[in-house]
Amino acid sequence: MIINLGMNWENFYKDNIMSYIKSLQANPLELITLIIDLAIVLFLIYCFFKVVKGSRAWQLIKGIALLIIATWVSGLFNLKILNWILTGIMNLGVIAIIVIFQPELRRGLEQLGTNKLARFFGIDKDVLSKTKEDIYKVVIAATELSKSKTGALIVLERDIKIQDIISTGIPMNAEVSPQLLVNIFEPKTPLHDGAVVIAGNKIAAAACVLPLADDKDIAKELGTRHRAAIGISKESDSIVVIVSEETGKISVAKDGTLIADVREDVLKKILISNIVTKRFTAERKERKETLKKVKESMKKEKKQEENK
Repeated sequence: MIINLGMNWENFYKDNIMSYIKSLQANPLELITLIIDLAIVLFLIYCFFKVVKGSRAWQLIKGIALLIIATWVSGLFNLKILNWILTGIMNLGVIAIIVIFQPELRRGLEQLGTNKLARFFGIDKDVLSKTKEDIYKVVIAATELSKSKTGALIVLERDIKIQDIISTGIPMNAEVSPQLLVNIFEPKTPLHDGAVVIAGNKIAAAACVLPLADDKDIAKELGTRHRAAIGISKESDSIVVIVSEETGKISVAKDGTLIADVREDVLKKILISNIVTKRFTAERKERKETLKKVKESMKKEKKQEENK
């Protein structure tokens, strides 16, 4: 039985799907176009669901899916009256979708009109800019915590992953913001004791437990926060920002060493230099070297072909 959903599916199958399969058999190169076509369509569907997920439209999508299934089932069991009503509703589906998704469609068109294609497709600002912004937010938070003499421990993950440390804390997966960081370290709150780990441009977890440094040459007056910061900076390449609860002074732990009592501008320079400049400069060099190797290999292949 062919189910009626507002069109003749048997004719659609013969005129479109079968004819397309025959054209693919006649010209196999069209398969590449088909793959690209499907990839673009799937990507657009993914972007659409990403935009509407979590909004009121998401519930409406579920309702539309249920309506399609109900129409198909009514035709399958030959429930003529119900199928006729549902098919009539489906025929008005395009107008209904425009009305239902008017806010989402308007937002999407506005973004296209203002050249915000990257955000429309779920691609945020480039990693370099986002990392710089996160660093500025950490500096602002550390400065505010310093003024109120609120103890804090902020770990910024670099190339060496510290998932084992993240797993000891409370998962957050939140956007980096000065307000949230200050609030986390507010005394007598559930998350204030321990370290915050920032990984992948997100606050990955709070109240994390760090390994303590037990070196004999570490000054005895250093508290638990400073020893923990030195400990994690020795075991990984992470950089740690520490705010002293006693003095309000800001320190930075890097490669097992402690840079004590740094000003706001110095803190910013240290973080930018070690997290942004070194990392992204190295990545650019690697890309250039890779491209150079590819070009050289292509030249060698051409020479070999010419010699033959």
